[in-house]
Amino acid sequence: MTLISSIAALRHWVEQDPNRPALTDDERTLSRGELEKRTNKVARILGKHGVKEGSFVTIVLPNCAAFIETTIAVLKLGATPQPVSSRLPKRELDAIIELAKPALIVGVVASDYPGSQVLEANFSVPRDISEEPLPERVSRYWKAPTSGGSTGRPKLIVSNVAAQVDNEFVPFSLPMMLPKAGVILVPGPLYHNAPFTLVMHGLFQGNHVVIENRFDALRTLDLIERYEVQMVLMVPTMLSRIWKLPREKREGVNISSLKLVYHMGSHCPSWLKEAWIEWLGPERVYELYGGTEMQAVTVISGCEWLDHRGSVGRCLMGEMKIVGETGEELPPGEVGDIYMRPGADLPPTYFYVGAEAKNVDGWDTIGDIGWFDKDGYLYLADRRTDMIVRGGANIYPAEVEAAIEEHPSVRSCAVVGLPDEDLGQRVHAIIQAGDGVTEAELAVYLAARLAKYKLPQSYEFVSEPLRDDAGKTRRSALRDARISTLGTF
Repeated sequence: MTLISSIAALRHWVEQDPNRPALTDDERTLSRGELEKRTNKVARILGKHGVKEGSFVTIVLPNCAAFIETTIAVLKLGATPQPVSSRLPKRELDAIIELAKPALIVGVVASDYPGSQVLEANFSVPRDISEEPLPERVSRYWKAPTSGGSTGRPKLIVSNVAAQVDNEFVPFSLPMMLPKAGVILVPGPLYHNAPFTLVMHGLFQGNHVVIENRFDALRTLDLIERYEVQMVLMVPTMLSRIWKLPREKREGVNISSLKLVYHMGSHCPSWLKEAWIEWLGPERVYELYGGTEMQAVTVISGCEWLDHRGSVGRCLMGEMKIVGETGEELPPGEVGDIYMRPGADLPPTYFYVGAEAKNVDGWDTIGDIGWFDKDGYLYLADRRTDMIVRGGANIYPAEVEAAIEEHPSVRSCAVVGLPDEDLGQRVHAIIQAGDGVTEAELAVYLAARLAKYKLPQSYEFVSEPLRDDAGKTRRSALRDARISTLGTF
């Protein structure tokens, strides 16, 4: 492995072919040369607003070329990009800014943050500012995404990795599975860690990166056809929405260029995974499991999954173990907390701002529980904080949600535990579905798929999506809102 700076990697690809497409959003395509020149200009603008080597820069922009340009410009100054959702309520954004103490906030209204350095979303790039390369700097911490975590309080997850890449990168190598000088599509929100990481590393490896302002199932297939995409990163929600398109639309698009569908971010129901494997072939469907903290990751191919259904793969980077309630390491087949570390003698891959890591002798947990089989394949149960305990039986919301979302008219759902005077908790299903779906119909449908004690005792139908474009849902917030208004449904 030979490490070079991320900025040097970008310049290498400019020198190879400055006219090759580098970045496409909903409105335009930038060549490698254009992206290089524009980010040199933007970096100088950021510098005039106080950004220096080691600074944090909070980026509050939607999915667009400007988001990527700003990120690259931050790295060119040796600073750390700190992406957040452009749709965050101001109260949440304020809490993040208080933690990050950024040198500059990009994408907010200046009057909302008096006393702070601000560049509004539509900031202009003067023609007379230099587009020449800047002195090369390497950011000590190359990214600092945020997470609400199980508590709902924001924290920064600062990567303890410098802005460097492997100059001897092998295309489609594990665990990242990126092509080199190819074409990748990332339809997910860039403020989330996986889309952010794949987009940036895709550019560092010379790829033409295509992003969507907002995921749309049919448009995603059209983009794969139009740009001859080789790799796409999705979450199970996206897989489900594409699969539930009318068959003639789904199969009417030529996606033969696609070598790899990579999914991650949340639990993928077995029926959905199997459907995609049958459609594309098992060699083109891969899954990754790991936290934003990147202590360790597992990867599984579709071929392996067919022999280990429901698994998220074997640990290919770092180390993992299953730990019981009294701290003992559990044998294969027993469910416990998943603990991870990068390696016995390796430094931490991250540090938090605004929270403390759950660290025990160098091992961390991000709150997931699961088990290993005898072959070393990991299976996820659920997040400990979301688990429903009914009459002493553990019920994992993800399992119930998977069964509900298998119904062809269900668009999204979330399952939470609500107080029950007799059994402690009852299973409550919140469902976004098409017209005509009834509680009685779902009850019959689920009775053939779930054990009786796992069946929802109450249903609630809503019109808005229950998962964001990254496939995430905050069960804790949904549960708390309903507990506060018990008796209204």
